[in-house]
Amino acid sequence: MKTLLILIGTASLLVLGACSGGNQAAKTESAAQPTEAASTTQAESTTKEAHKEGDGHDHKGADGKGGQVVEMGEYHLEFATHKAENGTSLDLLLQKGEAHQPVTDAKVTAQVQMPDGTQKPLEMKYDAAEKAYKAVLPGTAAGEYQVAILADVAGKKMNGRFSFKQ
Repeated sequence: MKTLLILIGTASLLVLGACSGGNQAAKTESAAQPTEAASTTQAESTTKEAHKEGDGHDHKGADGKGGQVVEMGEYHLEFATHKAENGTSLDLLLQKGEAHQPVTDAKVTAQVQMPDGTQKPLEMKYDAAEKAYKAVLPGTAAGEYQVAILADVAGKKMNGRFSFKQ
């Protein structure tokens, strides 16, 4: 009986360890950004496409560092962060098609999970000068932040997942 309980306990721990490790193949590290970052997508009606460096645009956030990129069907989402006067600026390039034309009329929300586990929704507004959707996350708590970007472009919903550390 004891042996059976030990075997079940060990098997349970192995399964939990495998589940909590996540799908490492779906995460990409961005070495060019000072914050460690990973991006994954949860595309319900579209598929993730291969993204090629040097495809006609750069991957620079507002601070000149690389952003995290997610391709969802015909859409290109690129997320970057940088320090702002009163917190951290969250920047999202939302582009469409092969030519990466800016999408200016989307409804974009960032759902941020703070290092302490609390959730903070932020509405992102389009900044025509920077051709990006922007929001400022107040505060500077150290730790890892999980960000879910929810975008609605003419009824088409997209969900990009990103993270950053500060």
